[in-house]
Amino acid sequence: MPDNKPQCLGFIMDGNRRWATDQGLQTYEGHKQGGETLQNCIEWLRESKIPHAVFYAFSTENWNRSEAEVSYLMDLFREWLSQIDNKIHKEGVADNERIKVRVVGRRSDFAPDIVEQINKLEADSLKYDQATTTIWIALSYGGRAEIIEAVNAAIKAGDLVDEASFEKLLWTADMPDPDMIIRTSGEHRLSNFLTWKSVYSEFYFIDKHWPALTTDDFEDILQEYSRRNRRKGQ
Repeated sequence: MPDNKPQCLGFIMDGNRRWATDQGLQTYEGHKQGGETLQNCIEWLRESKIPHAVFYAFSTENWNRSEAEVSYLMDLFREWLSQIDNKIHKEGVADNERIKVRVVGRRSDFAPDIVEQINKLEADSLKYDQATTTIWIALSYGGRAEIIEAVNAAIKAGDLVDEASFEKLLWTADMPDPDMIIRTSGEHRLSNFLTWKSVYSEFYFIDKHWPALTTDDFEDILQEYSRRNRRKGQ
């Protein structure tokens, strides 16, 4: 593993539907396999001792998809949240090798039972204060929506803001800026992901669809990051 490890990685998990089409499967199966890849990636992050990673799981614009697709995505979210809950509490793992989970976005958009799952998952994982990795899941998240909500909070408070004080109003206030953002499936855009936090992020684009991502691809990401010369405007 490279000595120069990222402290925070961002993942735009693109290509679930295209992967399913390529495999001759229903769209649902693509999203389901994408969830399996998410579980695998969490394990790779933990084993590599990467302190933070954020996954773009569902955007504010994704609500505009068909009613049927949104409905089965909600069912998958319930399943994923339960699986992640089991993962963070599994037996035989030292406290400093566990993971914490944070969810960022407009969680009030979701059904009450999903909100309850999210709240419980976050609260239960907080006790692992020595956790190696914190996983951030962006659900009903949009970079513009995040900034607008922060602006409205600043207006309501009636205070002038600078960059530091404004950032404290963001959904992602406690999350480090991603060192590198990875997007799968060959697209070369952010798609409203981390508009504020990504200003000095490196970008890495992979042609593979998200469900096809492997541990070798993850190692390639770390190797690529180690080769980058990050000047951050200097």
